[in-house]
Amino acid sequence: KNKLITNLNRMSAQAAKLGVTLRPHVKTAKSVPVALLGNGGAVGPITVSTLREAEYFADAGFKDIIYAVSMVPSKLPRAKDLLDRDVDLKMIIDNADVAREISEYGERFHRTFKVMIEIDVDMHRAGLSPGAPEVIEIAKALHEGAGTELAGVLTHAGESYGCYTPQAIKDAAAHERDAITAAAENIRSAGYPCRVVSCGSTPTATFAEDLTGVTELRAGIFVFQDAFQAGLGCCTNDDIALSVLCTVISQKHNQNRIITDAGGVALSKDQSTRGTDFDCGYGIVCDVDGIIIDNLIVTGANQEHGIITTKDGSAFNFDTFPIGTRLRILPNHSCMTAAAYDKYNVVKGSDEIVEIWARCNGW
Repeated sequence: KNKLITNLNRMSAQAAKLGVTLRPHVKTAKSVPVALLGNGGAVGPITVSTLREAEYFADAGFKDIIYAVSMVPSKLPRAKDLLDRDVDLKMIIDNADVAREISEYGERFHRTFKVMIEIDVDMHRAGLSPGAPEVIEIAKALHEGAGTELAGVLTHAGESYGCYTPQAIKDAAAHERDAITAAAENIRSAGYPCRVVSCGSTPTATFAEDLTGVTELRAGIFVFQDAFQAGLGCCTNDDIALSVLCTVISQKHNQNRIITDAGGVALSKDQSTRGTDFDCGYGIVCDVDGIIIDNLIVTGANQEHGIITTKDGSAFNFDTFPIGTRLRILPNHSCMTAAAYDKYNVVKGSDEIVEIWARCNGW
């Protein structure tokens, strides 16, 4: 819990320094207590990746929500239900036909959907380039549509996950800012409003130096951090607040390895550190107190079996890890690892559980 609070406070201070609103992406923790901790114990603006998350957080009183995955018409009934509960829901799109369908649906049910245009600043995935003519076409459709309101523009700097030095991430943050503000200015120059200019990723949020023209910052994984973020320099391994507690269940003397009960389901099969100079297999191996055991690595992850051996091939000290020994594994990608669980066992300065926090899953 102490590490989590430190991570939350650090990002809040960064947003304040940059003069922007922090809108945490709750897709990492998907937990009301974590979101409340990040906003001084009160509800505040959040970003979600599923409508189930939006519904879960709305149940807890969160009203200012961006659903940051492209909206499709089949999901509009659930979006309307959220509006009917006085949730200030914003959705994103990158298609003019969808803009018109949303407007028609809103008009039919006497609702106004707030919609943002997704901008692709790095050819990473969804969204439109800042200068694409489709951006203005969508802005026009949303602004003039009877059932929609043009709420702004949004982007995610996915390129930052391929930047392996602080300077490279700073450059990505500057590029993200320049691209999203250019999109906003293009919309305004065409005669349409663009109030919200939203950008962010944990790497760019951490290293950004100037966000002039941006109104809000979105980041998610900073709450827990993970091995990949540590490798990028966004944190240290000591900042990682999430771990998977596991137990040694077998010793394989002839294969120089031990087996634990945390495999691909418990850890996830994410190997995002693979091929980097900070490759840690399927996670960083620690003792039960969270102290990293430098020469051990999780080299395999079957469904319910994790395989741990020595990094340098030296002989395994089996006497140190008898069957029943408890270990902790720090994840490569906290979002993926946490997705396997319906709750968090919260510890504070020891392995004694002081709280249990629920989380939501599903779509």
